[in-house]
Amino acid sequence: MTLYNVRLEMAREPGFPNGNPNRGYQLVLPLDDEMKIDAAEWKKHPEACTVQRFWDGERTELGYIERHRKGQWVFDFDFDADDDDEAGFRFGEHAFKEGEYVSIAGHDGKMHTFTVVSVAPQG
Repeated sequence: MTLYNVRLEMAREPGFPNGNPNRGYQLVLPLDDEMKIDAAEWKKHPEACTVQRFWDGERTELGYIERHRKGQWVFDFDFDADDDDEAGFRFGEHAFKEGEYVSIAGHDGKMHTFTVVSVAPQG
């Protein structure tokens, strides 16, 4: 299994016309040859698939990348609560390549767009 470090930073949106490099996520994901999430490899090693949420000086949140029964990928920061989950919009369909965009529904339920700023094999 090849794990990749993927950095996402907030893209341009209202209030941030140039985006915001201080809001985003650092992911560890198994990616296939097309740079899409490899669900079969994730299933074998879910504990290796992590997320760090950084947000304008707030305390960094640490969690795991999980897949719900309906196939939606989420970031789980607290195993005892579901209200902290942040959902990736069509994450299973996106290629995680530099310059691509992905959307994530944050803690507040609002959808935000992020740019993939770096992708590198772990290790």
